[in-house]
Amino acid sequence: MSRGSTLPSSSKLVFSTWGSQSLARKFLLLGSVVSIVVMGVVGAVVTSLIEDAVTRNSAAATALYVDSVIAPLLPDMQTTEVLDDTVTRALDETLGEGALGDRLISFRLWRGDGTILYSNNRDMTGRRFAVNYNLKTAFGGSMVAEFDKLDDPEDQEEKASGKPLLEIYNPVLQPWSGKVVAVAEFYEIADGFQHSLQKARTRSWLAVAGSTLIFFLALSIIVLRGSSTIESQRSALKQRVKDLSALLQQNEALRARVQHASQMATETNERFLRRLGADLHDGPAQLIALASLRIDSEALTSPGAYADKREKEIASIKSTLDDAMREIRDICRGLVLPQIETLSLSELLDRVVLSHQQRTGTTVSLTNLTHPPTLTQTAKICVYRFVQEALNNAFRHGGGVEQSVHAIARGPKLTIEVRDRGDGFDLQSLPTTSLGLAGLKERVESLGGEFEITTSPEGTTVRMSLNTSELETI
Repeated sequence: MSRGSTLPSSSKLVFSTWGSQSLARKFLLLGSVVSIVVMGVVGAVVTSLIEDAVTRNSAAATALYVDSVIAPLLPDMQTTEVLDDTVTRALDETLGEGALGDRLISFRLWRGDGTILYSNNRDMTGRRFAVNYNLKTAFGGSMVAEFDKLDDPEDQEEKASGKPLLEIYNPVLQPWSGKVVAVAEFYEIADGFQHSLQKARTRSWLAVAGSTLIFFLALSIIVLRGSSTIESQRSALKQRVKDLSALLQQNEALRARVQHASQMATETNERFLRRLGADLHDGPAQLIALASLRIDSEALTSPGAYADKREKEIASIKSTLDDAMREIRDICRGLVLPQIETLSLSELLDRVVLSHQQRTGTTVSLTNLTHPPTLTQTAKICVYRFVQEALNNAFRHGGGVEQSVHAIARGPKLTIEVRDRGDGFDLQSLPTTSLGLAGLKERVESLGGEFEITTSPEGTTVRMSLNTSELETI
């Protein structure tokens, strides 16, 4: 496979499937495999140790008994290479009768070179075999015991018996020197031993399996609880990230709206200033210029002018200046707000509606709030200008027919509606340079609110909405 090659698709699928599993499922799958493997290894080791211990203990008891019965019959094995008939008959009688006859199925006495000095099977006496590991260990001074492992060449007769046998190699020691001079090999019928060994095996496996299962279950409970906590925290984190992403998008949209509103507010202010300049130039400035020109008229400057003509000219100039002052006051009245800092929303709406009625002589129906929300100073100005301009538009373009103002509060959302029953107008034909509605829209949206106009031949509704819970941060 080249260096740039990728894993096979099957391997990718396995890793992808494994990676998508929860922590608890991964632990259960991997932990089950590891627990089974560990249980098998530990069970095999413990069972082997128990088998060895049980075998050695049982063999040691039998060897001690056999040694106490056989050893007194043997001559000096260090100088004797062949047992005489007397010793052989004594061994035959001892091994053939009593407890030994019932327990032992076979008996051999080995010399160090692998020669069988004595066997209860006459055909084996005098034969020589290769010295195996067990025989070497016994001549080294250690007893060897094996259960049901008849794999040596001399074990054919015992294997043919079909009985469970405990094979024991027991060193024969010289009494005064403690030197190993021979090895007694015998086979004990081990029916009871086999049953005890099987019971020990079963109990050891059950103990290992139970301990492993309890340990695995305890760990599983801990991991499951931890996994549940992690999954809940992961879900909460995902939801948190999702919410933050949504808030980020909303903030980005609001930022764009505020930026757009600020740009439009700047343009609106510029247009307003131009209109204000035009109103001052075309109205009061023209009247003051006319009065200034008439001051230089012949009726005032000529010494020979008639007094009645001079009085008439002065009265005309005064009338012109009064008209100019009246227009200036009308312009200022639209620019200057009344003192609204201490007013509640209900009082604010009462004042702007009353002012409109006094100025236009029309009637406005007001639906106010019993428990109005608390607004910031900026929000109060926005509401006042909105109602003022919407009523002015209803008066100018809708004839002031059935004008009404409605304040609606639903939770933190405040909605103000100004309606009339005029003929309506075409929104598409509304000029982009219109200062009134454009200024209202930018003013409302700069506070994060919503501005809407619906119009038809049956009337027009201008609506603004503000979220009062967000106004303190704006």
